[in-house]
Amino acid sequence: MSTREDIRNVAIIAHVDHGKTTLVDQLLKQSGVFRENEAVAERVMDNGDIERERGITILSKNTAVKYEGTKINIVDTPGHADFGGEVERILMMVDGVLLLVDAFEGCMPQTRFVLKKALALGKKPVVCVNKIDRPGARLAEVVDEVLDLFIELGANDEQLDFPVVYASGRDGYATLDPNAPGENMIPVFEMIINEVPAPEGDPDGSLQVLFSNIDYDEYVGRIGIGRVERGMIHVNETVTICSGEDEHTRNARVVKLYQFEGLKRVEAETASIGDIICVSGIADLNIGETACEAGNPDPLPFVKIDEPTVSMNFIVNNSPFAGREGKFVTSRNIRDRLYKEVETNVAMRVEDTDTTDALKVSGRGELHLSILIEQMRREGYEFQVSPPTVIYKEKGGARHEPIELLMIEVPDGYVGAVMEKLGSRKAELVNMGTRESGTTHMEFKIPARGIMGYRSEFLTDTNGNGIMNHVFEGYEPYKGDIPHRQQGSLIAHENGTSTAYGLFYAQDRGRLFIGPGVEVYEGMIIGANPKAEDMTVNVCKKKHATNTRSSGADEALKLTPHSVLSLEQSLEFIADDELVEITPKSIRMRKRLLDKNDRAREASRKKKAAT
Repeated sequence: MSTREDIRNVAIIAHVDHGKTTLVDQLLKQSGVFRENEAVAERVMDNGDIERERGITILSKNTAVKYEGTKINIVDTPGHADFGGEVERILMMVDGVLLLVDAFEGCMPQTRFVLKKALALGKKPVVCVNKIDRPGARLAEVVDEVLDLFIELGANDEQLDFPVVYASGRDGYATLDPNAPGENMIPVFEMIINEVPAPEGDPDGSLQVLFSNIDYDEYVGRIGIGRVERGMIHVNETVTICSGEDEHTRNARVVKLYQFEGLKRVEAETASIGDIICVSGIADLNIGETACEAGNPDPLPFVKIDEPTVSMNFIVNNSPFAGREGKFVTSRNIRDRLYKEVETNVAMRVEDTDTTDALKVSGRGELHLSILIEQMRREGYEFQVSPPTVIYKEKGGARHEPIELLMIEVPDGYVGAVMEKLGSRKAELVNMGTRESGTTHMEFKIPARGIMGYRSEFLTDTNGNGIMNHVFEGYEPYKGDIPHRQQGSLIAHENGTSTAYGLFYAQDRGRLFIGPGVEVYEGMIIGANPKAEDMTVNVCKKKHATNTRSSGADEALKLTPHSVLSLEQSLEFIADDELVEITPKSIRMRKRLLDKNDRAREASRKKKAAT
C-alpha cells in the first residue's frame, strides 16, 4: 500500500442554501483557475438553467484546484434530501468531507442527512462555519450544535475530534480565529491538505475503478465518472466491466480518459490511485460498476441507494389541446425519455402500468419528481401527471408508510397556527426551542402524506415568515387517515375563451387561476372553491348586446387579480380525480373526466359502492 500525498479528494456537504457553491466559487478564483480578466458567473458550478433559477444544486459537480503542488479534487453535492441518491454515490469517491454550516441557522435537516451518510462511510470530517459576517451569527452555539449532532449520529472518536474553520464565502475569506477576520481562503486550503487523508492504494496491483456517476455527451455518448481505487488505467486499454450484484462481466475499451482541472475536463494518457477520472467508450456502463484489469474481475461493493418514497403516473396528454404546444407527445417519446433518465438518476424508478399510455415514476420526493417534469417540459415534451402518492411497505403483515423529520422555524406569534395545522396532519412534536431573535424552532415527525400540500398553507399561515425543511426519517406503522384539501375546484363549463364578463361573475365563487383572454376547455380547472365541493362555472359567457347603454356600466366590472400557480403548487393542489397537463408553454389543471355528466355518473357509482 502506498499513499499519494499530491492529491486530496473532498466533498463539500451541507444543507441547501448554506453556501456550498459560493464557497467553491472563491476556492476556484483564489487558486488561479480563472484568468485575471476573465468574466466569471456567480455560482459557476450551478450550470443548469433550473439550478440557476432556483438557487439549488441538483446534480453533483466535479472540479479540481491546485494549491502549493497538491491537487484538490472538490465535489459540490446537492443539499436537498430529494437528491440524496447523488450525495451517497459521491461520497464513495472522496476521503474526507468539508461540512458547511450556516453561522446563523446552525444544523438543519439536510446537515443531519448528509453528515449521517458521510460518518457511516467512515469519512474524515472538517467543519466550516460559513456566513460569519451574517447579522445574528451564533458561532460558539453553532459549533456546540455540530458537536451534539456528531454525538447523536454515532461518530467515532477520530470523527468527533473535528477541526473548525470560519469563513465568509460571499466575501472570500476564512480564519481559524472567529475574532480575527481573515484576508483570503488559505486557511480552508491548508485545513483540507492537513486534515483530509491522502488516497491510499496499491498502484502496482490489478486495476479497480469504481464508477459513481454517469454523464452524457451528444457526441461521445456515456461518460463514466469514478475513482481509481487500485492499479493504473491507460488510454486504449481493454478492461473488464463487472458489478458487485451479479456475476455478469463484459470487456470494453477505454477510448478516452479525462481528469479535472478547474471546471474543465483535460485529456490524460494514464491515471493512478486516488485520481478522479472520466472514461468514454464504454457504451452500456452503469453507476456502481467496477472497471477491472482484463480477464481479472474483482468488483468493489457499491453503496445501497435509499428507496423512493413518492410516485406519480406520467400519462400521454389526451386533453382537447393535446399536441398543440409540445414537440414530443407520444407514449414512445415519453417512455424513451423516462428510461434514459433512470440510467443517470439512480434514486428514480420507472415501471410500466396496465395501460401503454401511462408509466409509473417513483422518486425521493415531490421536488425530485417536479425537477424531472420541469426538465422534460423545457426539452419539448408534452404529457400529464397524476397527484403524487406515497409508497407503502408491508412489514410483519402491517402497512408501513414513509415518515419525514420536519424542521420549522417561525416567529413566535405563528406557533399556534402551525401546531394546529400539523396536529391534524398526524405530526408528532419531538423538539422545540426558542431563539433570542424572537423565533421558535420546532421539530416534528410527520407522515410524508402530511407534508404534501402543506407548504402553501404554511406560507399563508406565517405570512411568508416561516422556514420549513424536511428529510426522510424511515418507515413506521400507518398513522391513520389525514383529511384531504378543504377546497373544491372551479371547473370550466365549456370550450372557449375566458372573458372579463364571465370571470367577473365567477370570481364570487372563489379564487381564480386565469385571467381574461385565456383558452379553456370543458373540465379544465380555472379556480379554487373555498367550500369542499367542485363547482362548474361559465367563464366564457359574453354580455348580451342590447340597445340600452348606461354610462360607466362596463367600467364597473373590476376583476380581482388571479393567482398563477407554479408547477409545485399545481401538483399540491390537485385531488385524486384530477391531473396536471404539462406542455412547454403551459401548465393546466383538469379533471380526469372532462364531461360533467361522466363525472356525475362516476360520483353516483362511488356513492353506491360506499354504501
